[in-house]
Amino acid sequence: MLVRDAIENDLPAIVDIYNSTVPSMMVTADTSPVSVKDRMTWFHDHKRGFRPLWVAEENGKVIAWLSFQSFYGRPAYHATAEISIYVSEGHREQGIGRMLLTRAIEHTSGIGVKNLVGFIFAHNEPSLGLFEKSGFERWGYFPKVAELGGIERDLVIMGLRIKN
Repeated sequence: MLVRDAIENDLPAIVDIYNSTVPSMMVTADTSPVSVKDRMTWFHDHKRGFRPLWVAEENGKVIAWLSFQSFYGRPAYHATAEISIYVSEGHREQGIGRMLLTRAIEHTSGIGVKNLVGFIFAHNEPSLGLFEKSGFERWGYFPKVAELGGIERDLVIMGLRIKN
């Protein structure tokens, strides 16, 4: 498996993987699919040496991705990044998310990140477990802040202070 920086030609695959999670109402707060056009600005906001976007590729096909995003958008938070991990349906529960998360943790010093945070719905036990096994702790809890399919959902903020 190859992990590399995403290029614009990867965006359709990135969007497809993202959209595959929408119906589950477990992973994203989007309630309907997004388009490649919708994600173009988001894609270009990622910078290799600051807030990268990676894809995991197997046999020339994008099967997962991980993004770093600035936290809260203000300069004082420059050393904190939010990470998101999405794995294609046929490749979930095979350790790809763990591999990407481990790589992200190892990469933080090279991009000036001291804290990683993940925003995870409280009912998304697989993702909570993945982050907990990687050393993340619960840094925040927002009860009933999202409504998915008519059900109010809680949001957990998982955080990790990087020991560089």
